Amino acid sequence: MRILFPLIAALGLVAGALSVAQPEDSPAPLKAGVAQQIITPAMNMWMAGYASREKPAEGKVQELYAKALALEDVAGKRFVFVTLDLIGILPSLRMRMEEKVQKAYGLPPESILLNASHTHSGPEYRVEKGREKEAQEYTAFLEERMMKVIGDAITDLKPAAVSWSRSRCGFAMNRRLPSPTGYQNSPNPDGPVDHEVPVLQVVSPEGQARAVLFGYACHNTCLGEFQYCGDYAGYAQEYLQENRPGFVALFMNGCSGDQNPYPRRGGVVPGLTALDLAKMHGRSLSNAVEVAMQVPKRVVGGRIRAAYEKISLDYAPEKKRAPHLYPVQVARFGEALTVVALGSETTIDYSIRLKRELSKDSATWVVGYSNDYTGYVPSLRVLKEGGYEAQAGWAEDVEERIVKKVHELVEETQR
Repeated sequence: MRILFPLIAALGLVAGALSVAQPEDSPAPLKAGVAQQIITPAMNMWMAGYASREKPAEGKVQELYAKALALEDVAGKRFVFVTLDLIGILPSLRMRMEEKVQKAYGLPPESILLNASHTHSGPEYRVEKGREKEAQEYTAFLEERMMKVIGDAITDLKPAAVSWSRSRCGFAMNRRLPSPTGYQNSPNPDGPVDHEVPVLQVVSPEGQARAVLFGYACHNTCLGEFQYCGDYAGYAQEYLQENRPGFVALFMNGCSGDQNPYPRRGGVVPGLTALDLAKMHGRSLSNAVEVAMQVPKRVVGGRIRAAYEKISLDYAPEKKRAPHLYPVQVARFGEALTVVALGSETTIDYSIRLKRELSKDSATWVVGYSNDYTGYVPSLRVLKEGGYEAQAGWAEDVEERIVKKVHELVEETQR
């Protein structure tokens, strides 16, 4: 008994530390609404992500989803996260959704964030020669579902306890391996990574878990077959939802341009298929989210402030390409959390640098694949090293222009 009582007391202290205390000076609570819609194509379209594919999809192993999490502060200011099981967010899609959402729901461009999971097992919905009709039909269907899921999330707005926490997950690895001939696409255990798993949790006033928005910086490339699937991120969401009726899990991809899941593809591990590996990594990530949902949390509330701007990024002069309008977005939730959303396939240096420079008075969550898809956007380091992620040929000031704009928008949201 002398041993048992101290143990029980210690467990009680741990349990108390893991609970989300609501201090007297806590920020004004938010309202939250959540919804989801299936966006799996009805037809077997060509798939995005691998140029080597020579035929369309042959069915599905998992549904693809559009999901939305809407947040509203006490002044009625709203912000909506929209996550999509797609390769990326085409600029034309972002532009049309801005117009439709502002007209239908009164949301300005800075108040909606579109993030793609970058699954390589989703549809190719860019208009390609000979496949114009299927791309146009799917895009119309996609936009209808996106409008529906945003509207449903706004309709679902109700009082909630919102909190931020984090954990770690280790299957992502840098894929730029130095070699005598340059950089090859191969696991590099010494390359930079960001294994943090940021988690935004939504709980009802009665203590019922309603939703979780989580992230990870890693390509969704376990699979290379011909069936629709959300890859590891799709399974992570599925596992989080399977024993929680009415609960919605949403995934946002980070700055994973040079990050791959390892092991990946069938045949590399005896007895395991590519689908087995996707499920295994999905389970690892869902376990990390489960841990983050139990650790001490930061209460998220107060004012919602957001800023959004497109900046002109130049290519190197020898490329003779017109500048690209690149979206940068910042959303600040009270004094607890700042979300930075960058377009296209940014490499991991952006996440590491911005969190180091910005995480002084609030948590910082950096995501890529948001609001735009124009291929790889390397850091200066990667650009100078060369290799696959640097082949677009951006000018050497690409990283500084993006980071400078992030800082400007962060300052704007602090006013």
